[in-house]
This record gives sequence, C-alpha cells and structure tokens, in this order.
Amino acid sequence: MTSLRTRLSTALLDRVAGPHGNRIRDRIHGTPGDRWFAPDAPIRQVHGDASMFIGGLNALLLQSWHPRAMAAVAAHSGYRGDPWGRLQRTSAFLAVTAFGTAEHAGQATRAVREIHAGISGFSEEGEPYAASDPHLLRWVHVAEVHAFLTAHQRFGARPLSARDCDRYVAEAARTARELGVLDPPETVRELRAELDGFRPELRGSAAARDAARFLLHEPPLPLPARLPYRGLVLAAIGLLPRACREPLGLPDRPWLDRWLAPVVGAVLTRVVRWALAAQPPLPTPSAG
Repeated sequence: MTSLRTRLSTALLDRVAGPHGNRIRDRIHGTPGDRWFAPDAPIRQVHGDASMFIGGLNALLLQSWHPRAMAAVAAHSGYRGDPWGRLQRTSAFLAVTAFGTAEHAGQATRAVREIHAGISGFSEEGEPYAASDPHLLRWVHVAEVHAFLTAHQRFGARPLSARDCDRYVAEAARTARELGVLDPPETVRELRAELDGFRPELRGSAAARDAARFLLHEPPLPLPARLPYRGLVLAAIGLLPRACREPLGLPDRPWLDRWLAPVVGAVLTRVVRWALAAQPPLPTPSAG
C-alpha cells in the first residue's frame, strides 16, 4: 500500500509539476522573503487543495466558451502539442503567486504579461483578439476564479465560509491586477455579476468543441490512468453552467450532474489528497 501511494504521488507530481517538481516546490515554499498572502489566506487553502484537479479542468472548459479567448488559446497555447508542459507552467504560476515570495510572484506575473504582449490574431469569425486586452483578461480571470472556488466548495477538504469566499475572490484580484485586469471583482457577488455580464458574448466555436473533444476523448495518458481522468472530467463538467454544454459539445445529463458526478469527484479528490500526502513536508523558509 505504501509503495502504491508513493508511486501514485510521484506520477501525479510529475504530470502536474514536471520532472523537477520537488525542486520547484522547494524553491517556491522554502525561499525566505515577504509573500503576497498570509499563511492562513483562503487563496492558499484553495490553490493547495486536491479539488484544483477538478477546478482546473472546469476552468479550461468554461474559459473556452468565449470565442475570442478560445481563439487565442487554440492558436498560441500549444495545448495539443505540449499539454503537460502547459499544465506544468500554469500550476507553477498558481503556486508561486499564492505561496512564493513577493519577488518571485512579481517576476512570474511580469513574464506572463510579456508573453501576452506578443499574442494577437483573429477568431474563426474574423474578430480580432489580443491576449493583453483587459476585457479578455477579465473573462479569463473571472471564469478561472469561479471555477476554482466552485470546485473547492464542492470537493475541497475544508470548504470556505461565506466570508472567506469573499476573501478568496479579493486575494485572487491581487494577482489579476498584476496581470493587467482592470478593477477585478473582490466579492462573490461581484464575481457572479461579472459572469452574468459576459453572457451575451459567450457562444460555442469549432475551436472550443475541438478542445473539449481533446480533453474528453484524447488525453495523452496511459490506459490505466484514463478511467480516473474521465471521472475528474465528469466532475468538472458537472460544475459547468448547463447553458454552455451544447455550445461546447459537452454532454448535458442532469442525472449525472446530480447523482454520479459529485460522488465520483469526491472519491477521486480524496484519492489524490491521500496520494499527495506521501510527499515530503513542505520546507520552511530559512531566515535571511
């Protein structure tokens, strides 16, 4: 059992953090210096929980509902050619901004802004997009924060109180401003209003449906890992608004959302949590 737990823990860390995951983790958590967020910050609780495996999938699908945001992802993210590399870069960014030093977090956000500055093009409908566009950045941010918080409240080890949900949204806004989002929402109520405000712009696209097919049916995983992965995807879809299912080519089965997805998601996040607990304790930043 110990060997199984260790193998599963190592496999998960290799996928999410890459072959040098432990070194990256030690640098993020062990480097001395001021942090953006306190040790008890809700953003640390959310971003450090196994529910992020479901929240991340939910965020990718939800973000793809905006055709211009999806066009930028399809043309520039390399999610098909290097899906694990993209996941590892994203997970490293989320970790360093939540847990790393203020210096490292600032370096990470500046690097992302530099990358965004060089990304532009046209959607399949001929609409221009730019990754540095504050409006598109706003959509990506609110969809991501909504996805992470929703997954945590459903599958997290310790769901947040209503007050801490607002704190989480406000803390995530700190990172969003560093990335170029103007006046991001700072409460759950504001977050929901932002999502509703985007609704007239949201529609399916061929690129979004292709991305959904890739996530559902073509994951670059060995066969033994595909069944639990499909369970995570099922749980992620179960948290999506029903209005986006048909535009994104996703299954819309209310009985799955109500009965099966919550059970499967809860079981799998517990397994992930159990496996990752086999990792060595997080380092404590040394003085000076």
